[in-house]
Amino acid sequence: MLEIRALVVDDEPPARQGLTRMLAAHRDITVVGESRNGSEAVRAIRAARPNLVFLDVEMPGLDGFGVLRALAPGPVPLIVFVTAFDDYAVRAFEVHAIDYLIKPFSDRRFADTLARVRQQLQQAAATDAARRLSALLGAPLADNPAEPSVEPRADTLLATTGRRSVVIAISEIDWVEAQDYCVLVHIAKTSYLLRDSIRRLEPRLAAHGFVRVHRSALVNRARVRELRRPAQRDWCLVLDDGTELPVSRRLRPEIQRQLGRLGEGP
Repeated sequence: MLEIRALVVDDEPPARQGLTRMLAAHRDITVVGESRNGSEAVRAIRAARPNLVFLDVEMPGLDGFGVLRALAPGPVPLIVFVTAFDDYAVRAFEVHAIDYLIKPFSDRRFADTLARVRQQLQQAAATDAARRLSALLGAPLADNPAEPSVEPRADTLLATTGRRSVVIAISEIDWVEAQDYCVLVHIAKTSYLLRDSIRRLEPRLAAHGFVRVHRSALVNRARVRELRRPAQRDWCLVLDDGTELPVSRRLRPEIQRQLGRLGEGP
């Protein structure tokens, strides 16, 4: 059983105590400490080396995002933001937090978070083991040690469905959507599920003309019909097949630049 070493960070004692009690019910989780503020959290992370941190956002002095900045560029454990406010959700996922819990949360919601954490840590452990074995054998490591890499060219992706593997030409993809720890590749009316992360695929797809439109979607620029802002709605991209995708306010200037200033307005 993989050991999860958790640190709880919150400036409110009842919140820390409540999380610690919930974590104590899980045999594979050890709470290695509690921190009352961001500065304490930075010191505790460096000293105790937890692989999971439940991190409050709003704290006096150094806030949750400040903790991550202080740790950079060193290793950062898995982060679950825990806060009473939903204002920071997009920003939390932009810094690659594994989850975002809004107080008060249910036992079911907490269980879903721990399931994500376990899956991510198990995947990381498998990757690390494969790298160690690869180093011992002096052999190159495939991108995904759990599956054989048989992609024939750099301009293709490989989707495995049951006993069938489908080679996908990147140029034929309309857009790519994040689905938990996988991605959904959309081609016309067909979709393929890949066991990969959108963050890892982004540099590869960007070389083929893809642009990120929000935290969970990459779009093939060649499929974009227009960038527009419907009345009383946020900006969106419209693809050739009529698909509408929301556009991140933060990313819109770069999207406009890459699309040759499609759309106008503030």
